[in-house]
Amino acid sequence: MNTYAKTETLTGVALAPLDFTRSLVLVVAFSLLTALAAQVAVPVPFSDVPLTMQTFAVLLTGALLGSRLGALAMIAYLLEGASGLPFFYAGHGGLTHLLGPTAGYLWAYPAAAFLTGWLAERGWDRRYLTAVAAMALGSALILLSGWGWRARFMTGEQAFVTSIVPYLPGDLIKILLAAAVLPSGWALLRRTSRKN
Repeated sequence: MNTYAKTETLTGVALAPLDFTRSLVLVVAFSLLTALAAQVAVPVPFSDVPLTMQTFAVLLTGALLGSRLGALAMIAYLLEGASGLPFFYAGHGGLTHLLGPTAGYLWAYPAAAFLTGWLAERGWDRRYLTAVAAMALGSALILLSGWGWRARFMTGEQAFVTSIVPYLPGDLIKILLAAAVLPSGWALLRRTSRKN
């Protein structure tokens, strides 16, 4: 029997009650986690956009914090990076990253975290296959935004080849890993609550 309300996230239940201070700490902490994940940057052939762990952090942030806090954490991350802090991929920072050819990915982060969080709040994070679907939808939003933005700088076909195709295998792995965390976390939380 599920004792958790469908509108709650794993973090919300584990750290309840989530008052303003705890929520603020979580937003900042997950923005910093995303900045840390951005430092794992692997060059990709045929593209100037490296493969990073940012999307993993974005999707997990949304699923763990929920739609509102997840989106706020990503907005905080973008503001931190735009202010010049070395929070974007491989230690980059500055406003130019929100205007250049790779900006479409970054602009999609709040929306992807919101979408993933919204689905998690509706119970999609309790089972592996629905968690995979939620993560895949969030990832697709990021990739499509990256593609759409890059199409302003090159043909649509070139943008597709350089902004989506090289990232599909890595994104699939990140989706499967992020999705595995969620049902496992709920199972652990249930076991812990039974012992108490």
